[in-house]
Amino acid sequence: MRLVTTGALAIGLLVTALPAAADPVESGPWTSYEPTFTVQERGCGDVNDLTFKLSCSTGSGDQRAERRYATYSSGTRQFEGYFKITSLEGTRISLKQTFKTTGPFFMLAVERGGRLYSVHGGNTIATGATIGTTVRVNTVHVVGSTHRTYINGSLKHTVSSESGSFYDKFGAYRTGSGKGPATVEWSGIQFWRK
Repeated sequence: MRLVTTGALAIGLLVTALPAAADPVESGPWTSYEPTFTVQERGCGDVNDLTFKLSCSTGSGDQRAERRYATYSSGTRQFEGYFKITSLEGTRISLKQTFKTTGPFFMLAVERGGRLYSVHGGNTIATGATIGTTVRVNTVHVVGSTHRTYINGSLKHTVSSESGSFYDKFGAYRTGSGKGPATVEWSGIQFWRK
């Protein structure tokens, strides 16, 4: 009997140590799915699983370390991921993008000091994305209607969306006015649709 109790205790401790499954930020019904992706490494960009690194300090050229997910053109799509900046000697590094196949649509970037902002327009989305801090990002894209960005579960940014074909990207990407070095670790990547 003591062996059973000890085993049950060990199992209980193991279960409580596992992270809780995340839920979508908006009401559903949502269907979880796993889109395919390709890894993009350009310039001084390096991808090692979910660690994305820009090793150079150049302010020019195509410097990127990203995952680019499959294209979609209809419905409502939700992305969720957690990022932690482990080093940022540079500034103005794009972390998450919702890209239109014809060009940039929405880019979430970070400045040294932790300000998260929209690259197009420069509006502050949130603060506190400092080195070592884990930040949850959700984007909800209703194709042909709106694109909403949530930081740590709170709605922070909304922009109109036209129709077309789009895809999600995340990692570390030098913006037009940015430079590295930078290292970003991502985790908890999930996608839903409805």
